[in-house]
Amino acid sequence: MSAPESVAETAEEAPSASAVIERPSGRLLRPRDVLRDLGGTYVVNGVVGLIFSASGPVAVILAAGAAGKLDADVLSSWIFGVFVLNGILTLIASWVYRMPLAFAWTIPGTVLVGASLKHLSWAEVLGAFLVSGVLILVIGSTGRVRKVMSALPTPIVMAMVAGVFLQFGIDVVRSVGADPIVALPIVVAFFLLQCHGTLSRWMPPIIGACLAGAVAVAVSGKFHLGHETTSWLATPMVQTPEFSVRALLELVVPLVITVIVVQNGQGVAVLKSAGHQAPVNVVTIACGVWSMLSAAVGAISSCLAGPTNALLVAGGERKRQYTAALTFGVLAIMVGLFAPLFVALMNAMPAAFIATVGGLALLGALQNAFRSAFGSGFTMGALVTFLVSISDLSFLNIGSAFWGLIAGLAVSRLVERDDFRAVRATRG
Repeated sequence: MSAPESVAETAEEAPSASAVIERPSGRLLRPRDVLRDLGGTYVVNGVVGLIFSASGPVAVILAAGAAGKLDADVLSSWIFGVFVLNGILTLIASWVYRMPLAFAWTIPGTVLVGASLKHLSWAEVLGAFLVSGVLILVIGSTGRVRKVMSALPTPIVMAMVAGVFLQFGIDVVRSVGADPIVALPIVVAFFLLQCHGTLSRWMPPIIGACLAGAVAVAVSGKFHLGHETTSWLATPMVQTPEFSVRALLELVVPLVITVIVVQNGQGVAVLKSAGHQAPVNVVTIACGVWSMLSAAVGAISSCLAGPTNALLVAGGERKRQYTAALTFGVLAIMVGLFAPLFVALMNAMPAAFIATVGGLALLGALQNAFRSAFGSGFTMGALVTFLVSISDLSFLNIGSAFWGLIAGLAVSRLVERDDFRAVRATRG
């Protein structure tokens, strides 16, 4: 049995381990190259990734805004920022590195902000967003991020990913119980197409599931479009931050840890499991720069999206999966530009449709995460990581995924020293 790999190891490293900027391999893609590689599977994966990102995660933003009593214009600007700016970054990074690199925003960070808005002003929160972006940029510029991630054994990181993704699978089961009229046809269509090889070649299971769900929603009459919005086009607002010690102490460190370790760690691990070696240092630097840009229009920090990237690599040839990210980036920009319209449409769909489609699309990623976590060494550390990650533990305003990593590493260091020695021996 070979020794477990580390998260950021790659057969084709940068010229030196301490290099800050990882260079892309090969020449820059031309438009005709993209058109040649584009295909139905990748377009669908991009659409599903967008549906996922623009459903539950947007609901988290709306909930955070409600906690802070933010008005509609501020929320519209927030949604504009997280979609348009991160969509542009996704297009640039995926084009240059020829791999799916979908950027979004930190969902745990958004939950944290929602709680903080109960006693902090919106301007103070924006100040924390800006300082967090600066700190992420500084850390990325040191070139040490790849080394730090290399110290994290893959089974432990993938156990964290499994813990985070598990909720999406459970939501499928809950949706079937809560709204069987909508959820059950989606599940049945998905697995019927999966078990029939001929059908699944021309009708990907997730497409069939979406179509079945759309029919079920239409037949059941559960599509309820609310009151007409005054404007369908989003208007970004440049907003002035305010710097306060209490906001910086409460938000900056948790946001930075969430972006670099938890969110980017998930994204890197998911891409690695699909055969892609993400440019870790560049990703961190980009998250820092884009977090500062996002803060200017009232949007939370950018990150490499774990669940979204898992959806983008759910099928097709590895060398063509970047086109799914390009599709996602274009659609994200469109959603951001028409944020009020999209939010209205999203609210019109029953929750069971979004939860079931998103959960089924992530089943493959969840399955791979379990295989990677418990298929080789570090199994006790991986188990502890998984258990802590699925808990609701929160300490120092930092969520359970981070503490799962810490607990798993600590346990492995105590009881699985032979696995660490095997990794060091494998590295030479």
